[in-house]
Amino acid sequence: MRRFAVVALALVAAFAFGQGCSRLSSHPVVTEARQEVRRNVRVQERLAGSGGEVACGPKVTGRANEKDGIAAMQFEASGPKGRGTVLVEGKKFGDAWTVTRLELRPADGGDPLNLTADLESRLPNDTPKFDPGAAGAATAKPAPPPPAEIEITLPPGGPSP
Repeated sequence: MRRFAVVALALVAAFAFGQGCSRLSSHPVVTEARQEVRRNVRVQERLAGSGGEVACGPKVTGRANEKDGIAAMQFEASGPKGRGTVLVEGKKFGDAWTVTRLELRPADGGDPLNLTADLESRLPNDTPKFDPGAAGAATAKPAPPPPAEIEITLPPGGPSP
């Protein structure tokens, strides 16, 4: 009976560990990061060279907190010329996750590649453009003057030192 309990506990732990890893590997922040790493020209040059392909490893470590809306994970990327660790951080806005940091740290100790701006340049941007010459939505009205009958009375004596 004791042996059965140990085996059952080991199976439950293995299942929980396996589910935990699979949840991180399918997290929206990781999915977006993997897509960017595979298609990014600078990553291609660094890890794969011309004509080579970059592969992202299946193992993802880190954490993603649905309640706080913060995620920080990492996974390996490799190609014919080298390998490195991809660091990805994300933030949840409403129901959608967004990558806030994406970086490749080459295993050979070379300079890290910051990929955040590359990713943001490919994403749709719904922020309206600023036009300083555009008319305002509503014309501003001047504030009314203060009332003339305001009287301020101070208590006798000055402030104490």
